[in-house]
Amino acid sequence: MNPAEGEDADEVRASTALGSFLAPEDIAATVVHRAGPGGRLITGTEITVDAGVNA
Repeated sequence: MNPAEGEDADEVRASTALGSFLAPEDIAATVVHRAGPGGRLITGTEITVDAGVNA
């Protein structure tokens, strides 16, 4: 289920630091960055893409 369409969408959205849900494009942009020249020095780490839920 897409949380953006659920009955608690506003409450969940408010719990994120950015006040929004992720889109598939957000994950894709992170992957492209990591796989490209800009990510060449990123090693041995996890990158969390969560709209600030864990901020």
